Amino acid sequence: MGKIEDMQVINGEGYQLTSLEKVLATARANSVWPLPFATSCCGIEFMATMGSNYDLARFGMERMSFSPRQADLLIVAGTISKKLGPILKQAYEQMAEPKWVLSVGACASSGGIFDTYSVLQGIDRVIPVDVYVPGCPPRPEQIIDGIMKIHELVKHEPLRRRYSDEYKHLLTSYNIESDGE
Repeated sequence: MGKIEDMQVINGEGYQLTSLEKVLATARANSVWPLPFATSCCGIEFMATMGSNYDLARFGMERMSFSPRQADLLIVAGTISKKLGPILKQAYEQMAEPKWVLSVGACASSGGIFDTYSVLQGIDRVIPVDVYVPGCPPRPEQIIDGIMKIHELVKHEPLRRRYSDEYKHLLTSYNIESDGE
């Protein structure tokens, strides 16, 4: 479980009090189920991150989900062609709320060295991105740092943010229908 210091806690003899929202946020942050969408060398670095030397499982991410319907973190690592863009968007749309996106490497973030007609110049052209990890390819330490930033985002995100008008407007700008109330 996350650090108690992250939550506003009232301690007393035999009890601790905090808000339900803070407990849920800490639980969600420490049980993220990622969907790896790896296409090239960044995918190899992500595999190294999952290996025993870097052990991403220590952050509560030992369960990789290869079904978008059972994932809440989309990790896009590598070059995304324009033909692959709609498939990436479909995978994002199939994920349940709340969901987050981690763009790993220069190619996923900006097209990298491939400034061509066939390569998508950043996945943020088709789906919203929460955290970018720079590098070509990024080292496993950088990927872990990006995941830690996702955890911080999850911990401090209000439970109802996904139903806000601002979030619905963001999804509308990507032509994605909101499942909001």
